[in-house]
Amino acid sequence: MWQVLFEIPGTGFRVHGFGLMLFLAFIVGMNLASWLAKRSRVDPNDVFDLAIWVIVGGLLGARGFYVVQHRETISTFWDIFKIWEGGIVLYGSLIGAGVGFTLFWRLRRFPFLPMLDVVAPAIAVGVALGRVGCFLNGCCFGDTCDLPWAVRFPAETLPWLDHVGAGLIASDAPRSLPVHPTQLYSTLDGLILMALLLAYFPLRRRDGEVMALLLVTYPITRFLIERLRDDEGAIFAGMTISQNMSIVLLIGGLAFWAYLLGRPPGRWADRPEAVAPSSPPRPGPAARP
Repeated sequence: MWQVLFEIPGTGFRVHGFGLMLFLAFIVGMNLASWLAKRSRVDPNDVFDLAIWVIVGGLLGARGFYVVQHRETISTFWDIFKIWEGGIVLYGSLIGAGVGFTLFWRLRRFPFLPMLDVVAPAIAVGVALGRVGCFLNGCCFGDTCDLPWAVRFPAETLPWLDHVGAGLIASDAPRSLPVHPTQLYSTLDGLILMALLLAYFPLRRRDGEVMALLLVTYPITRFLIERLRDDEGAIFAGMTISQNMSIVLLIGGLAFWAYLLGRPPGRWADRPEAVAPSSPPRPGPAARP
């Protein structure tokens, strides 16, 4: 792990690995969505404007979910805002981003379902890069194991503190016990999902199918990876909060698929009224999907 990458000389400002990877996730995801928007005849300007709403909503949701779930980690009021040091929850981020997405759509009225398809692969790559930040930060760690690729975290990190508190290692141990690198599992998962979504993107018959595919596949893989994690306890039915959220999201994804299947085949990109990427903005509200 590498919590602090470097410190800017003379300023005392430290660049954290988690914060940098979160920033890269936003940049890469936004540009990927813009590229897909051009292929889908969705105005890329809407993507960049939407990104502000989604990023702010995602950060508020992610941090708010974490603060509610881990109130014991907040000592002062300003601790609430230290997202660059870690302490965000992905499902909270998705909820907040969804709220931001919907609010901006009510203002701009861009093609709703086509835009969902545009941002779906961006979410997947954001998960992949964000989890690298989790690995650098030492959070979201896995259970102990003896696999060849198991990792040990240094003293005073979250895995080390957890193992000391459980009496598994001495308080002067230099490293934690070997654990599953679940953060890197999630990174690989995000990259595989991104590749799957990009491959399916030109094959979709209806707008919204790419997002529906993400809503069905991600909760399954997240549920399985969650079984290898050791940083959260069970809260309901012997499952962690993320596993319970995965089930809810899977049900929602299946319902969304059923809704799409009830719509006639057809894509916004194939309609004559779709805005070409090089066209200037048209006056008046955009057509709804």
